[in-house]
Amino acid sequence: MKTNNKKIDYSKWGYLFILPFFVSFFLFSFVPLIDTIRYSFFEYYRSGIKEVGPNFIGMENYISLLGSDMLRYAGNTLILWVIGFVPQIVIALLLAEWFVDARLKIRGAQFFKVVIYLPNLIMASAFAMLFFTMFSNNGPINAILMSIGCIKEPIDFLGSVWGTRSLVGLMNFLMWFGNSTIMLMAAIMGISPDIFEASELDGCNSVQRFFHITLPLIRPILAYTLITSVIGGLQMFDVPQILTNGQGTPDRTSMTLIMFLNSHLKSKNYGMAGALSVYLFIVSGILCFFVYRITNDDDPDGSKAAEKKAKKQRKG
Repeated sequence: MKTNNKKIDYSKWGYLFILPFFVSFFLFSFVPLIDTIRYSFFEYYRSGIKEVGPNFIGMENYISLLGSDMLRYAGNTLILWVIGFVPQIVIALLLAEWFVDARLKIRGAQFFKVVIYLPNLIMASAFAMLFFTMFSNNGPINAILMSIGCIKEPIDFLGSVWGTRSLVGLMNFLMWFGNSTIMLMAAIMGISPDIFEASELDGCNSVQRFFHITLPLIRPILAYTLITSVIGGLQMFDVPQILTNGQGTPDRTSMTLIMFLNSHLKSKNYGMAGALSVYLFIVSGILCFFVYRITNDDDPDGSKAAEKKAKKQRKG
């Protein structure tokens, strides 16, 4: 009796299901990306009612940007990102470690998880308007400080460099530390409890366990958090845009790269905007590559290092 050994291939259904994503990506992401790169090599802007171009000018847009204030705005973006990200990752790591530690027996942990995630659900524009109102010269923060005698006259938070940058960093921290905490909690919960139990039997304290067990084992999620944060930092726009009314005050010290890009788009200078977008794409790719290389472990179990050591001993 013959048996039918013909296998049924279901792979075509997988390709069919992922086809809408690739079609959407091609139409709404890949084609605009190629078009942006193409425009970056052209002189294309509007002067009054007159439209100039598109005229091919090669690398002139890129050279002009290097001679502009782009590098200054890149420094502003880096400073604003560091102010917001450093406390974000530190607080997120601490909260994630505390919430998953069964020995602490934190009551109402689910409630606190919801609370710390809530700011992530608020629109950045609404958040910026709230802080603009609270920290204005006639706002409630100055009123409270004056009423308790801490200050004699209102503090111009939005008129000083440190005040504006601190507010932008504080808002970015409040909006995103909850999301980072949830992701890091999931990473820590994925570690086998047997590892922690073995470390306790070996006399490992909480600090040693955190730095020598938890951090190395959640390295992939840390890499993801860092990479998405770097990309988000380079794309920082809405908070400083609304808080400073698009001016980057004071003296453009809170002007970010995307705000600079937006100014070119508003003036219809598509060639310069395209060149700046390409610069951002290249910088974000380089930074993400370095972050990945720093946080990625090519030898998680130590087998490669042991093999190299054994080869050296054999040669010796």
